[in-house]
Amino acid sequence: MKPSVRIGLAVLPLIVLAALLGVFASQMGRSTSFVPSALIDKPVPEFALASVDGHAQPGFASADLTGNGVVVVNVFASWCVPCRAEHPFLMELAQEPVKIYGLNYDDPAENARAFLAELGNPYDRVGADRDRRVGIEWGVYGVPETFVVDNEGIIRFKHVGPLDQESYENVLLPAIEAARTPA
Repeated sequence: MKPSVRIGLAVLPLIVLAALLGVFASQMGRSTSFVPSALIDKPVPEFALASVDGHAQPGFASADLTGNGVVVVNVFASWCVPCRAEHPFLMELAQEPVKIYGLNYDDPAENARAFLAELGNPYDRVGADRDRRVGIEWGVYGVPETFVVDNEGIIRFKHVGPLDQESYENVLLPAIEAARTPA
C-alpha cells in the first residue's frame, strides 16, 4: 500500500471524529424542554380518569377542560425525582387564578396520596392514569410534562421536563396568559 493511502486511512477517523464533534457542539445549549406535539392547537383527547383511590379530590375528564377557563394539566408520579423538583413551582402556581389538574401517571394510589401529603397538593382535581392509556393519548413522553388548555378545550402549550424558575416565569406563565387571549 502506498504511503499516501496509509496516511489518508490514518487521517480518516480523525476527520469523522471532528465532524461528529461539530454536530454535537452545534446542538449544545438547545432547549430540551421544547418537544413538538401534534396536539398543539387541537382539542384535548376524549378521556375520563377516576380519582386516585382513597383520595377525596375528584378525577377529571375531557369535558372538564372545556368552559372552565384556562386549565394547566400536569403529568406527575411519586417515583419521578424531577416531579419533586418542580413541585414548589406548582404550589406557587396554585396561588394564581388558574386551575391545575394533576394526571397521576402509572402510580399506585397509596404512593400518589403520600406524595401529595408530603409535598402539598396544588391540584384542583387529580385523575389516576394507572394503565398510562390517557398519557399516551396526550402524547406524554415521560414525567413530568405540563400542558396549557384554553377555555375551549384546545391544547395551547406543552412543556416537557420539570419546571424550574426560568421555565415557570418565562415560558409557562406567558403560555397561560396567551391561552386566556382568544385566538
